[in-house]
Amino acid sequence: MDGFAAVDFGFSREVLQRGIAVLYIVAFVSSWNQFPALLGEKGLLPAPRLLSWVHSRTRAGRILNPTLFRFVRFTDRRLRALCAAGVVIAAALALGIPQLGPAWVPMLCFLAIYLGYMSIVSIGQTFYGFGWEMLLLEAGFLAAFLGGREQAPPTVVIVLFWWLVFRLEFGAGMIKIRGGREWRDLTALTYHHETQPMPGPLSRQAHLLPRWFHQGEVLGNHVAQLVVPWFLFAPILGLVVPGPWPAIVGDVAAAIVIATQLWLIVTGNFAWLNWTTVVLAFSAVSAPVPFFRSAGALPIWWIVVTSAVFLLYAVLSWWPARNLLSRRQLMNASFNRWQLANAYGAFGTVTKERVEIVVEGTLDSDPDAATWVEYDFKGKPGDVRRLPPQVAPYHLRLDWLMWFLPLGGWRRLDEPWFEAFLGALLAADAPTLRLLARDPFHGERPQLVRAVAYRYRFTTHAEYRRDRVRWDRTRLGTVVGPARLR
Repeated sequence: MDGFAAVDFGFSREVLQRGIAVLYIVAFVSSWNQFPALLGEKGLLPAPRLLSWVHSRTRAGRILNPTLFRFVRFTDRRLRALCAAGVVIAAALALGIPQLGPAWVPMLCFLAIYLGYMSIVSIGQTFYGFGWEMLLLEAGFLAAFLGGREQAPPTVVIVLFWWLVFRLEFGAGMIKIRGGREWRDLTALTYHHETQPMPGPLSRQAHLLPRWFHQGEVLGNHVAQLVVPWFLFAPILGLVVPGPWPAIVGDVAAAIVIATQLWLIVTGNFAWLNWTTVVLAFSAVSAPVPFFRSAGALPIWWIVVTSAVFLLYAVLSWWPARNLLSRRQLMNASFNRWQLANAYGAFGTVTKERVEIVVEGTLDSDPDAATWVEYDFKGKPGDVRRLPPQVAPYHLRLDWLMWFLPLGGWRRLDEPWFEAFLGALLAADAPTLRLLARDPFHGERPQLVRAVAYRYRFTTHAEYRRDRVRWDRTRLGTVVGPARLR
């Protein structure tokens, strides 16, 4: 680093800008494909209904984060137009085209996709209530101030990225230490690979590893999240300490964060959470690659703008910093409507057993004599023979909420969206059926549907060799239905 200019972080800027842009493409494509069926004009939780409620109440607007649809009437067509525009702008950023111009060009492009995606998240209700939504928004906002290829990235903005990674990793580590006992007695990962929201192709193999390996995983996780993040700030010492060591320490810290995230990527499906963390961790990699090194001095106006952003974050960071020290630490919380300087964290407790809600339908009108057939989801476990798919960084929102559904107790499922989902299945609603992997009735309306709870567990190696099944499941009972269309 050299004062206001982080001259050795040109490569880091390339990874940050292009990587974040690619993740925005994934997010916009996900919304294009799923938002109309989940939250559109005829969706399970229609966004127009929420917006109408907000408009009808003077003070209700205070609970809604900024969205363009406060000023423009929502339609599915306009939602898709917004997604298409977001994909085009993000694709240009991923290719590095706006970065070839003055600093204000990529700034405006990143702010456009940040505000565009916030407009979607703000009306996404429970289907967009995930920590990686606010993480992507905050990353997009900060990326707006990394500048273009004409000058080196501003030092203050690189430091803000370190602060973001610190809050993300250290916050997750603290939420675990303060959370379930399983994180303190090193048993958490003897359950997690099996009970995580959406297992991947290698999750079963990871689950069947020896107990001592899982204990080592937990211990390594604590080191990576509670100790390593502090060393991300080591390159700052390069301003006063001569020699390569401050930069090397930062590189090693970044490498450890990236390595742990790659293990999570190959053993699970956490949408773009882990991929975003990998991209953000590159902010601490000081690689003086000549091709990415910019000799141009930072203009005064750009120093003023980026310094103002830094001062804004210095003020906003009071709340997440206090949260990190609080015994009642909040997880994935925002302290302002613009989703900046958020608190992060995940899996403060680990589920010990996996309960899946299996949705079934039948063409028979008599439930006692009916032949019931399961609906197959794209990501969540169902068929005991199917290899769990690799989905991330794509986000299957319906599948994720199906995992949350029984966590409060499978005997009573009281979620408005799930009731609407069953109604859509009874109506053979085409957009809803496209969210699934297979419609067993090929567009025909079932007479009845029901929801059945099962306890799932991964089979052992011996069980798989004998039965060729990856899951063993035990029926717990019917929790909804049989229900028919009114």
